[in-house]
Order: sequence, then C-alpha cells, then structure tokens
Amino acid sequence: MTTTVPSRPAANPILKTSGPDLLRDLDLTDDELGYLLELAADVKRFPSDYAQALRGKSIALLFEKPSLRTRLTFELAAKQLGGNSVFCEGPVGGREPLKDVARNVDRWVNGIVARVFSHDTVEELARWSSAPVINALSDMYHPCQALADVQTIRERFGAQEKVKVAFIGDGNNVAHSLMITAVRLGMNFTLGCPQGFLPNPEVVVQAEGLASLSGAALAITHDPRAAAEGAHAIYTDVWVSMGQERETARRKKAFQPFQVNEELFALARPDAIFLHCLPARRGEEATDAVMESDRSAIFDQAENRLHAQKALLLMMLS
Repeated sequence: MTTTVPSRPAANPILKTSGPDLLRDLDLTDDELGYLLELAADVKRFPSDYAQALRGKSIALLFEKPSLRTRLTFELAAKQLGGNSVFCEGPVGGREPLKDVARNVDRWVNGIVARVFSHDTVEELARWSSAPVINALSDMYHPCQALADVQTIRERFGAQEKVKVAFIGDGNNVAHSLMITAVRLGMNFTLGCPQGFLPNPEVVVQAEGLASLSGAALAITHDPRAAAEGAHAIYTDVWVSMGQERETARRKKAFQPFQVNEELFALARPDAIFLHCLPARRGEEATDAVMESDRSAIFDQAENRLHAQKALLLMMLS
C-alpha cells in the first residue's frame, strides 16, 4: 500500500516592505517585523520552497569592515534563493563621491548591502541609489543582527512569553538595534553598562516610546547583577570594537566588572540562554565556560543570520 504524503500548501505572495531601504530598525513597520520573523522561520524549515525566489537578482556587498558572518550569510542567502552577489572591500566612496558610487552600483545590481564605519555612509548611499540599501552594520545600528537575535530568542521561548533580555556591556550599535527590536515585540529589555558607555539618548527615547506601546519594560542600570537577575537571555558584545583600539586600556578597566562569567550567568533563570553577536574575545567579555555551556545559543544565533537575511532579501527584492 502506498502512503501519500500531503504536500505543503503553496506559500502566499511575499509581503513587500513599505520603505525602499533598511537603514535602521524602525524602517520596518511592526507588521513587517512580525511577518519577517514568521517568514524567516518558514525559510529555515522549508528552504527548497524558496530556492528560485530571487532568480536573476543580484546584490552588491560593499564592506569597509572585515566580516565572517555578515559576508558569508548574505552571499549564501542570495545564492540559496537563486540569486547572485558581488563583493567589494575597502572604503566606500574613498576614491570617488558616494553619490557616484551609488549611481554606478545601482545600474548593475538589485540591492546594496553596506557594512560601514559611519551611519552617514549608508544614509548617503540610500539617498542616491535607486536600488534598496541594507545596513549590514554601522556605528549606530546593526538591524540584521537584531533580526537574528530575536528569531533565536523566540525559537527558545516562543513568541508569547514575556521574556527578559539583558544586554551586559557597551551601549553600542548592537545594543541600540536589539533594544528597539526587543521592546517592539513586547520583550522586557535591561541594559547593564558602565558609567560613560550609555546608549545614544535619542535611541533610548525611541525605545521608551515603543515600550510604552507594547507594554514592555525598559531599564538601564550600572549594576550588571541587577541586569542579569531573572533574565531569559543574557547578551554581551566585545568591549573594544573596530576603530576603538586607542581606548583599549580604558575600556577593559571599565568593563571588567561586567564580564559574563559563571557567577553572573547564575543570576539568570535556570533555562536562560547566552547570546553573543561574535566575534568574541573569550576570557574578556565572557568566559569560555559560559560560551561553551549547554545553554549557549551563540551558534544558533549565527545560523539565524542566514535565515533572517533570506527573509529580508525576499521582502525587499522579490
């Protein structure tokens, strides 16, 4: 007797983003953010259903900073969706004006993915490019990372549970994006950072407004133990990012009490997960024991960069 396996229903048409670019997290509406996370989960579960969704489409990767996860996941995302990518490393606009770079590249590709030092660079690219521009990291935001982060958290705890996310460390670009995205989704968010390393005040005001709408709790403290207490997810990042090398000694001294070690991690819930956007300086911002524990989700996080970015490319380019 032959058993017939019912086929999966045909996927609905992809919801297009309302705005042309993704320069900051709020360029996605609440509905678009929710849809993107659902699409990322579907892409992850049924990759073959999307294998030709971007056939004939190409993206340009313009990277001023070295990259492992961002470069490979965008290249693979384009390829696994049936499209192509081209890579260019070095200063964006170093040899010619950004308005000329944008108006050359947009004649050749369907989208531009830019990983840059200054947020002004992605703003200027978007101003002149007729093709969509995606911020793959700037000094103000890292929206693609935040999408993978919240996908990872929801995989562990579901979309409905009121989770607490504790970011321990610098109030940097990663903290900005995760703060905004988490509170929009109703997640409670606490940032534990040293004096002098607070997030951008304008981002905090935006996050406070979003939290009031979603009912999420938002807190900033200089006590890492208070931040970690009862958290579902503890997140950290490097203390010294690219371009901050001259501040190394000052930063290491300020952040040492904020190291995510076994003692600090024990203050979180028993089922809490550890997150890090990587690369990590093991033994500095987090101990090797925490990073290698069975509650570490750092490689799930890294994998989800691929799926979240596939969903983003589908919504922006298909």
